[in-house]
Order: sequence, then structure tokens, then C-alpha cells
Amino acid sequence: MDTWLVVGLGNPGPGYAGNRHNVGAMAVDELAGRALGGRATFKAHKAARARVAEGRLRVGGPKVVLAVPSLFMNESGSAVAGLAKYYDVPVDRVVVLHDELDIDAGLVRLKQGGGEGGHNGLRSVSRSLGTRDYLRVRLGIGRPPGRQDPADFVLKDFSKAERTDVLPFLLDEGSDAVESLIEVGLLDAQQRFHAPR
Repeated sequence: MDTWLVVGLGNPGPGYAGNRHNVGAMAVDELAGRALGGRATFKAHKAARARVAEGRLRVGGPKVVLAVPSLFMNESGSAVAGLAKYYDVPVDRVVVLHDELDIDAGLVRLKQGGGEGGHNGLRSVSRSLGTRDYLRVRLGIGRPPGRQDPADFVLKDFSKAERTDVLPFLLDEGSDAVESLIEVGLLDAQQRFHAPR
């Protein structure tokens, strides 16, 4: 059965763990908690600089490799490409979860291909894979308030209110979106997650 590679982008180390820029990695951690009845554990991967957990999101479903690169965001593409090669995953089964400034906080959107919108992690993934045609789960964090620099905004932790009111829902929705993408395909998943709520 075909294997899927699901990668959450972020920066390594405890100093970045709560940053908005790390919400992709947080969502993959959430997804790992669901896999194998909550028994999926990450291990360092020898062939790529990443931590990975292997399993199935549903009994009888396809094999899924969950991964978080151990590299900084702007270098993470080499880990994604290395894992795709190691597990022989075609680009249309590579799913990248990432923070998205241009989507309201708490909303999730899905797409395949397209530009990187100034996101250094996506730029690195596209360069390393040699294509932009991988799947993306875009996790909305909204625009910075006032005149705050977007680069500073994404490298700040979620606020206390966001950690209570937005983040748990966003991680849950992001995980649901990955499961839906794998189970029913992009178009049906988009209809579900892009519909007004």
C-alpha cells in the first residue's frame, strides 16, 4: 500500500517550541498522539535530519510517516527530500503543514502547489524536492497587529489567549485535515475545510 509523508515545519529547540512559526510541527505532534492509539513515538532518522514516527492513522489505512525536521526552517527541505527518497514517497503524497499569515487565526486551508508567499520553509522544501506540487495544510495564524514586523510576529510564542482559544482548535483541525486529505483526497477535503462554519 502507498506510503504518505506528513511533515510539520518549525525550528528546532525549546526556545522555538511555542512560536507561531512552529505550529506545523505542533500539529504533527498532535497527529502522532492520535496514531497507533496514542502510542506513536518519534525517533531520530538516520538517513535524514528529522524525527519520525511511522504508523497508520486508521486501522487498515495506508502507512504514514510523520516527520519533524531537526533543521532550521530555511534548511528543512533537505530533510523532506531525504525522507521522500528513503521511503519512496511520490510528491503527490508529501503533505507539509505550516503556519500561514494570510489566513485568519484558527482556520485551516488545503492546497497543492502554488507559491511560497515568502515562507522560507516552503521555499526550502520546493527547492529540495525540485517542485512546488506537494500538498500543503495551511494553518492560519493571522496577520501581526499594527506595524509589527511579520518576521518578529511568527517568531513569538502564541499569546496566553491564543493558547486557550485558538491553538487547541487549530491543532485539532490541522490533524483532521491531514486525515481527511489521506482518506478522501484533496478536493473532498477542501470542500469540508473551506466551507463556511
